[in-house]
Amino acid sequence: MTDNENKLELAGHLTELRRRLIYCLLSIAASFCVAYYFSAELYELLTEPLRPAFPGSDKFLAFTAVTEPFFTYLKVGVVGGILLAAPVIIYQCWAFVSPGLYAGEKRWFLPSVFFSTILFTLGVIFCYTLVLPFALKYLLGYSGPELRPVLSMGLYFALTTKLLFAFGVAFQLPLVVLILSLVGVVGGRQLAGWWKYALICSVFFGAFLTPPDVVSQLLLAGPLMVLYFLGVLLALIFGKKK
Repeated sequence: MTDNENKLELAGHLTELRRRLIYCLLSIAASFCVAYYFSAELYELLTEPLRPAFPGSDKFLAFTAVTEPFFTYLKVGVVGGILLAAPVIIYQCWAFVSPGLYAGEKRWFLPSVFFSTILFTLGVIFCYTLVLPFALKYLLGYSGPELRPVLSMGLYFALTTKLLFAFGVAFQLPLVVLILSLVGVVGGRQLAGWWKYALICSVFFGAFLTPPDVVSQLLLAGPLMVLYFLGVLLALIFGKKK
């Protein structure tokens, strides 16, 4: 292939990439408009895990800056818009990379995306329904007659979205382990022997991704170890034997 042909091929790839990016940005912009319209309702849904810590009260959040509510709802719209546009973004990524994939790679791509989405959703649900109510009630239990909690709506949004995203990513672990075993990078028995290192990594990521308290760290490190052993089990059953 000559230099001119290489340049033409590269220009074609860049043009295709630009077109796919424009589609992604347009879908995010349209989804943002929808999410921002319902940003107050979405934020109220996000505050549900706080209610067990404030029984009988509907006012447990405050804002410390004049612009804080505006920017918080704006962030809700951005995050919600990205989540709503995720199917379009995934399709555009698939349409861009699929021409360069082999038949076997195409066969694994769509199931991987499907199960990755399912696992991410399960991680978010697990954090929202179990981890957040327990962790928030525990952390706010330090309040008393002389110490009253005043929660900033912006900081609360940042904390909860960080935790929800962390658990969504953490729940990808079995799929990552399975894929590594399917392509022959690691084996199930080898992974089983690495459980001590996996425990150290789980505690480290639990400390890095959660608030600086032992309870929140263990609430992430514990499920990470369970997910790791689930991945090991899948690798032993479905992974390459050699």
